[in-house]
Amino acid sequence: VQLVESGGGLVQPGGSLRLSCAASGFTVSGYTISWYRQAPGKERELVAAIISGGGSTYYADSVKGRFTISRDNTKNTVYLQMNSLEPEDTAVYYCNANRFTETYWGQGTQVTVSS
Repeated sequence: VQLVESGGGLVQPGGSLRLSCAASGFTVSGYTISWYRQAPGKERELVAAIISGGGSTYYADSVKGRFTISRDNTKNTVYLQMNSLEPEDTAVYYCNANRFTETYWGQGTQVTVSS
């Protein structure tokens, strides 16, 4: 079982990035897939989630209207489209897969928003 994040980088305020979370060893549609982030000196926080099966979504208030989580079952990948990025969005972003007592984490991808 593996989760591999990609798509992070350096972007100017107001810019966009799309993060990818590619899964292997399990089917993403059968798990709740979440994006978390952790900024230096802060606790890891939940950013967005897409629920197993039907694909309902959840967003933290701080990203609502700017970030979109989506799932491509054919590619077994979950995406996080991030628009109107702010310096406060700077963090390492982690992908998490959860089902009952099973939980898996990716290695994280750095997102830096700076001019």
